[in-house]
Amino acid sequence: MPAFPVRVADDQRYFPLAMASSGAEQEVENLSGLSSNPEKAIFVVRENGTTCLMAEFAAKFIVPYDVWASNYVDLITEQAYIPLSRGAEEQGKCGSNEAELQIFWIDKAYTLRLYFVKEGRNTSTGPEAWWKMNKVQFVYDSSERTYFKDAVNPGKHTSTTRHLSALVTPAGKSYECQAQQTITLTSSDHQKSVVLLLSEVRLQPFDISSDFTFSEEHKCPVDQREQLEETLPLILGLILGLVIVITLGVYHLHLKMTASQVQIPRDRSEYKHMG
Repeated sequence: MPAFPVRVADDQRYFPLAMASSGAEQEVENLSGLSSNPEKAIFVVRENGTTCLMAEFAAKFIVPYDVWASNYVDLITEQAYIPLSRGAEEQGKCGSNEAELQIFWIDKAYTLRLYFVKEGRNTSTGPEAWWKMNKVQFVYDSSERTYFKDAVNPGKHTSTTRHLSALVTPAGKSYECQAQQTITLTSSDHQKSVVLLLSEVRLQPFDISSDFTFSEEHKCPVDQREQLEETLPLILGLILGLVIVITLGVYHLHLKMTASQVQIPRDRSEYKHMG
């Protein structure tokens, strides 16, 4: 397989990537090993030789499950903390208005499905279009012993979001958010709430204009606010410094002008010394 340079972000990082079979219409690659963060996963979906979906993120699930209490009569709830494995396999589907990324690991004991949709509408200022993540589904097997310990009635369960509208991004841009985001799913296991924690997200499921390259980023509101909080003290400091410099300049100019003026004696007895 020949290798060629791959740009996975806009920060000028290039990596070699082996091409998939040239006869395949769709190629999927797990590039998680390229990340310096061991918790971050990187996936690329290509169709007909062109990148159509790219995703980078760190993910962890918090899944409640039942175990027997010490008296073996009562049930108590434990929590499984399930990270997204770097060795996960993936599948992807790309379309003009719908896209999907499926990720599964540990012999398909865990499967994460992310669904995306692109929408548009006409406004007074012209047509507007955006994309969003409209559904998340997580399938888990509580009989898997890596993260589940002695689960009562173990088996496969499916957890799904309800009426999700997340990662809303203008069409043609990628979504970026370093801050942690929480997404809640409802499980088929007695309607328990499963929590998905996402962080360090860079994602684009539509309109990738350059192969293996994210389009211009659209930062999430939390990152925008944090960036403003970081830069605001600097801006205020610069303004305050400028005000002090101007004040001192005006003060020295005033002293210089008043010193050059003729001083008129206030005491009449001083007039005899004039002339």
